[in-house]
Amino acid sequence: MIKKITQENAGQRIDLFLKEEVFFNEEISRGEIIRNIKEEKILVNGKKVKPSYVLKENDEIEINIQAEKNEVLPNKEMKLEIIYQDENIIVVNKPSGMMVHPTDIEKENTLVNALVVTFPEIKNINDGSEGSWMRPGIVHRLDKDTSGAIVVARNQKTFDELKRKFANREMEKNYVALVYGHLKNKSGVIDAPIARSASFKKQKIARGKMKGTARGAVTEYKLLKRFEDYDLVEAFPKTGRMHQIRVHFSSIGNPVVGDEKYKRKDLSIPVGVERHFLHAQKLKFELFGKNYSFEAPLPKDFEDFIKKL
Repeated sequence: MIKKITQENAGQRIDLFLKEEVFFNEEISRGEIIRNIKEEKILVNGKKVKPSYVLKENDEIEINIQAEKNEVLPNKEMKLEIIYQDENIIVVNKPSGMMVHPTDIEKENTLVNALVVTFPEIKNINDGSEGSWMRPGIVHRLDKDTSGAIVVARNQKTFDELKRKFANREMEKNYVALVYGHLKNKSGVIDAPIARSASFKKQKIARGKMKGTARGAVTEYKLLKRFEDYDLVEAFPKTGRMHQIRVHFSSIGNPVVGDEKYKRKDLSIPVGVERHFLHAQKLKFELFGKNYSFEAPLPKDFEDFIKKL
């Protein structure tokens, strides 16, 4: 596979660029990318480079990693809450703590491992890219600790169409989040480009010292309910950047409750909270002439915490 560097991606370290742009968020570890660079399985303009090599416009990255000859392992022990299914799609209410698809570290306890037990036909549905066998039918993702509605394609035609719709922002996604403090405005738009943080502690950042190229990101929001120390908000991401909602609320001083990665240093995680309170509640789209609308109820831990406030 050859990847040519555009002006937008110039200035990034090769290992970080590959992690984010080629192998995505959860598919392959940065350590494995570095190992492949050192083993000369990844070259730039036909030459060996260091993992710290800073990419230039028109550089050509040659990736010679052999495609995996593996299949997703079915996991019959995992139970899923299926919201809806028909001949084209499966909609699942993903619980917090569950990764969407296998990685080089976690191979058996993901949403996909559970899906292939009941829906084995999805095994070969992908975009043909490196490692795509680990993401069969997956057209969008939720962070491991984000709960809520996720749609999966059951055939290649549906997969291609849903991928197109997500890319063209034709999918309506509504999230519910509990954030620290009180929002300055009860509704508004966070229009702040997101880039990799210069700090390795935080993967992404919308304000502060950045690395690489910032990419446009927009999140609309409105206040649902105000508590003494928190606000319950509804968020409508208009773009699909990694960790977008979490990064955006952190950037305006109201990080998501329980978010260890993006909270401020002066904030503490409440006792008993074991994940960030972000939930993909609603999903609406049109597919092949039919309108779909799904809603995933708040999970018990999220609902119980709110009731105590």
